[in-house]
Amino acid sequence: FVPQIMYKPHTSSDRRRYVEEVNLDPPIYFWVQDPSECGLALSDALHSRVRRLIDRDEPMFKDRGPSVSVRIEWPGYRPWSRQIPARDFRTPPCPITRSKLAKNVAKCVQRFIQERQGVPMEDDSSPDWRVGTQPNTIRVEDLVLVSLHHVSMGSWQPHLRLRRPLPHPQ
Repeated sequence: FVPQIMYKPHTSSDRRRYVEEVNLDPPIYFWVQDPSECGLALSDALHSRVRRLIDRDEPMFKDRGPSVSVRIEWPGYRPWSRQIPARDFRTPPCPITRSKLAKNVAKCVQRFIQERQGVPMEDDSSPDWRVGTQPNTIRVEDLVLVSLHHVSMGSWQPHLRLRRPLPHPQ
């Protein structure tokens, strides 16, 4: 798993207002079948290859506003967040499906990697977790979306794992 710390608002009043006084939803899991495992490859989500995703047409965020924030706390990088739509703007508008949510989260992670590649990592961080598109970096193709966690009012954080073990320096 990518060792992210769980997002928390910075001030105690914000923590109280957006976490403690709010009913946070349970995590959303991305189970696939044939073979059965927890997690959808981000590359599959990006290219709408979701046939294996269980309950792919289930509506998500039924009682939410038009968007939610996706927060990434990647080791070695500053916290990052982006808004994604929580509704499908068809006629009539309806909540997005599990498969569309997976695609939107995958696009967020892809954008995070694009924006952070070439950015120096923070001091004392492990270069094993460097993101980018070059060899010896973690690319979007290396990642699997396991679940999405409701970390504060309007904010969700993806739980990601690697498709392959980290290379260990010799």
